[in-house]
Amino acid sequence: MTTARARRHVTVRGVVQGVGFRPFVHALAAEHGLTGWVANDAGGVDTEVEGPVAAVEAFCEEIGTRAPPLAVVESVEHHAVPLDHDTGFTIRPSGGGPGRTLVSPDTATCDACLSELADPGDRRHRHPFITCTHCGPRFTIITGLPYDRVTTTMAGFPLCPDCAREYGDPADRRFHAQPIACPRCGPRLALLHAPGTAHTLPGAPDAPGVARDGEALAEARRMLADGAVVAVKGIGGYHLACDASDRLAVRTLRKRKNRGSKPFAVLADGMATVERVAHVGNAERALLLGPRKPIVLLRRRAPAPGDVTADVAPGSPDLGVMLPYSPLHRLLLGLPGDPPGPRVLVLTSGNRAGEPIVTDDADALRRLEGLADAWLLHDRPIHVPCDDSVVRVCDGAELPVRRSRGYAPFPVALPAPVVPALAVGGDLKNTFCVGDDRYAWLSAHVGDMDDLATLTAFERATAHLADLTSVAPRLLVADLHPGYRSAQWAVRAGHERGLPVARVQHHHAHIASAMAEHGLDGSAPVIGVAFDGTGYGDDGTVWGGEVLLADYDGYRRLAHLRRVPLPGGDAAVRNPYRMALSHLWAAGLPWSPELPSVRVTTPGERALLERQLARGFNCVPTSSMGRLFDAVSSLTGVCHRVAYEAQAAMELECAALAEPGDAAGDGPAYRFALRPESDAPGAPLAADAGPVLAAVAAEVLAGIPAGRIARRFHEAVVALVLDMCRAVRQRTGVGTVALSGGVFCNTLLASGCHGALERDGFAVLAHHKVPPNDGGLALGQLIVAARTGT
Repeated sequence: MTTARARRHVTVRGVVQGVGFRPFVHALAAEHGLTGWVANDAGGVDTEVEGPVAAVEAFCEEIGTRAPPLAVVESVEHHAVPLDHDTGFTIRPSGGGPGRTLVSPDTATCDACLSELADPGDRRHRHPFITCTHCGPRFTIITGLPYDRVTTTMAGFPLCPDCAREYGDPADRRFHAQPIACPRCGPRLALLHAPGTAHTLPGAPDAPGVARDGEALAEARRMLADGAVVAVKGIGGYHLACDASDRLAVRTLRKRKNRGSKPFAVLADGMATVERVAHVGNAERALLLGPRKPIVLLRRRAPAPGDVTADVAPGSPDLGVMLPYSPLHRLLLGLPGDPPGPRVLVLTSGNRAGEPIVTDDADALRRLEGLADAWLLHDRPIHVPCDDSVVRVCDGAELPVRRSRGYAPFPVALPAPVVPALAVGGDLKNTFCVGDDRYAWLSAHVGDMDDLATLTAFERATAHLADLTSVAPRLLVADLHPGYRSAQWAVRAGHERGLPVARVQHHHAHIASAMAEHGLDGSAPVIGVAFDGTGYGDDGTVWGGEVLLADYDGYRRLAHLRRVPLPGGDAAVRNPYRMALSHLWAAGLPWSPELPSVRVTTPGERALLERQLARGFNCVPTSSMGRLFDAVSSLTGVCHRVAYEAQAAMELECAALAEPGDAAGDGPAYRFALRPESDAPGAPLAADAGPVLAAVAAEVLAGIPAGRIARRFHEAVVALVLDMCRAVRQRTGVGTVALSGGVFCNTLLASGCHGALERDGFAVLAHHKVPPNDGGLALGQLIVAARTGT
């Protein structure tokens, strides 16, 4: 009796290239005794299988449920095709043509590769580029699709016979793993010292005086142990590294990079070291050990001798920590038996202030000259810059601060279809976004758009991501602000390409990003609480303390902070004491000489500022919550001048976190006054900070500790959010609140608001997939402007 046979064509969509999916299909077919073929194409993975009907049906079921660990299967479609009577199962060359697949982000080195890296008997022992189908670079090396070695920056490294045998062996972990290599055929390391290296690159393997491979690595470790600063070429760009326990080395790096007091991130050699220098909860542990390995912000422990020096993150109770995510980083920290070296390294982006991360070797020698004492580099090109991701944990859940390596370009599924579009984001913490139908692809972190090199990197990255996703934009989307460089770029590009440019108000985009992340289709509005430092309002003033009734089609401003003057624009942002004096002036409160904000100014500056405020000269009104945080930070003596964005607000949060949770309960609570801003029917509510500022000033003058005042201020803002949302709910009946904007990177505030609102019966949307700051802005722009409405 002949067993009934069938043949099916199966198409799989999702993150299915660069993750070992074809080897998995090959093995699954062999397990079920099926013949046929599998291939990548521009839209995903195609396969045909033939055999007994029951075996074919099992294959079609299991291809989506038993996928490799890095794969994300979005859909499996299959249909019957005629029998072909083939005698085996093959992996065919990849096909091209129209379509799209989802490219895997770069992934941290897996345990199997780490074991081989440390095994003296393995042929890849100490190989700095060890990888397999389950780990290693993907996004940063892909030059095109379908994903094959010829469309990566590994194309210039022909496989040696041993690697070729592994690549072709279906039973091997490296079967069709595109980045694989070994010491015989892979990239090579080189160490170049600062003097006289400007024209010596690793592409010249016989250059005299250049340390190579293991010798280069050993010399780099020795230099780091001796206090040097070494530029290290990673997966997505260069880092600047030094010994995190060496105060002089850290101060040297800080001075050379003109870093001010901004905290550095550190790379630790393992969890035991992390737990010695910081407090680690279960959620933080999972992030540190997971395949993405971002920088995780942890509460630091008091430094012990030989541990991370306080100069790494001066004045901050938090420490940004990551574990090695590439074999080179693992080797840099040492394997068992290596000479002693630093167990924790400062690892900061390889760039000068305001510039994008460096990826090109010649560029690194030029742009990092004077910053580094040596360059540890290699000859595998980086096609796509990708800085490290940064996350926090809030109420046990991940809160993205910077979404980049390990996350980009993994897409966000959209709750409504969009036309092919490019949303360019904002000017700070820029990321952009391309979208089509029900997917949005956010870029890696680009940076602040105030430098020509950043604009150039932005333009290159937009073209690459559009090509990678097969999105041909028919619409460009930008912020409403006329002075944003990102918006100006969109206008120029639109003119050159004949494309329309849509503009989306800043805070509407913030709220829309939270709605999209949570899968809301926009059929019902939400109460959007958008708190940040700066956003261009539709009335021409600077917004930033907004409560909107919003859906994707539009918004109404129903409440906001009462406006105060922003004296001198950027001068007030750089000098929080100016915002403190402005807030006091607007509230009719005296500039007492005993207040810290007043003490740091000269009599001449105070007189000039008073005239400026009285006349309204160069004083754009602002409703910014970020600027109010700045003002209170200065009033309490925490921070008067900033060297980096949001420094004053972050240090105020740190001061509050350092105070015991019940310490703020002494004395009456601070309260904002909430009343309509005018007598007009339906006028928005205005939250007057005057009563809070009066209480803050009185307690500062009474000698109450800054941390206690900071905590009570946070509690006052939580109470204000609850009051405003209650008022909007009473007026509209809406009971869902979206919290967005950079101020909600503050975990004390975010957690307090979330808890207070939920206890009062609200459904609360907080960010877990994209940052609440401007790094998530482009997603909101896209869904607002490009949604088809179908």
